[in-house]
Amino acid sequence: MITLEKRPQPSRAWSLATPLLAVLLTMICGGLLFAALGKNPFETIRTIFLDPLFSEFAWFYRPQLLIKGAPLVLIAIGLSFGFRAGIWNIGAEGQYIVGAICGAAVGLAFYPTESFIIFPLMIIAGILGGTLWAMIPGILRVKFGTNEILVSLMLVYVAEQLMASMALGALRNPDGMGFPGSRNLSQYPSAANLEIISGSGMHWGVVTALIAVIFAYIALSRHIFGFNVRLAGQSPRAAKFAGVNPAAMILICMGLSGGLAGAAGLFEVAGPAGQVSIDFNVGYGFTAIIVAFLGRLHPVGILLAGGLMALTYIGGEIAQSNLGLPLAAIQLMQGMLLFFLLAVDVLTNYRMRFGRRQVV
Repeated sequence: MITLEKRPQPSRAWSLATPLLAVLLTMICGGLLFAALGKNPFETIRTIFLDPLFSEFAWFYRPQLLIKGAPLVLIAIGLSFGFRAGIWNIGAEGQYIVGAICGAAVGLAFYPTESFIIFPLMIIAGILGGTLWAMIPGILRVKFGTNEILVSLMLVYVAEQLMASMALGALRNPDGMGFPGSRNLSQYPSAANLEIISGSGMHWGVVTALIAVIFAYIALSRHIFGFNVRLAGQSPRAAKFAGVNPAAMILICMGLSGGLAGAAGLFEVAGPAGQVSIDFNVGYGFTAIIVAFLGRLHPVGILLAGGLMALTYIGGEIAQSNLGLPLAAIQLMQGMLLFFLLAVDVLTNYRMRFGRRQVV
């Protein structure tokens, strides 16, 4: 008989070991999944996790780690503030999309003007767009007590339709012969998020993500704001006695997560994606939730987790191309990572006891 016994206090050892164990279990179960699909599990796992780093084409794949990882880290850092405070923003994907739309709209409004001020204005517009979209569930939670999980999630679908509308309407390329999609921003120098060092994958989104990690670490560990965030999440009643305004905390955390998600969307649409299109969003906002929890809501942990998830994106693309692995299998493996993380995380607060059932 197995029983769970609550620990007097959370285990630090299990807290640190949980992400590593979750990754290991994901590899094992992912390998079994690939074997069931008729693929060599060892070859598939090697292709996903090692080939992007050590294969003969690693020189090409390594810059992609920065390109794929930057939006994940940027969005996850914003989400971590809210999650620590007990505020569950699940709609970062929508905020990412709206930030991309707003930033791209500013850049396209100035086309074909050449000016150094256009790209900074696009960044501001992207941040404001994501922030305002995140304020909708935030304000509804504060004013009417609605569930921010449901509202933020439902707004993702609204944002997706808004993106499709913009690609087919207001932002459609007038020279595109009727095809959906905006002008290619990467070919408009004043609005392009170009690589800072050619061939490195290092663009302004990567720099912003690294800055966000540094500032988040300082804010959470060295500033009164970080203390208030942790207190609000761990003991809301104590937070009120300490003078923390719950409504303000909700709006600040939602604004932070929305603003960073919007910035990620802008850097993506002005760089790697290049244009507003119907299929612009690729699930970064949802994957960032896995990154945040895999990184234990710690800025440095999120940076490492973002790199790991970027590895699965790139390795998954290689596996699809070279091994014929279906995309759904890669997405299922990414979902397994969150499942095992949450499952194993139980051991942080509980210990397992083995024994025989007592017969009365």
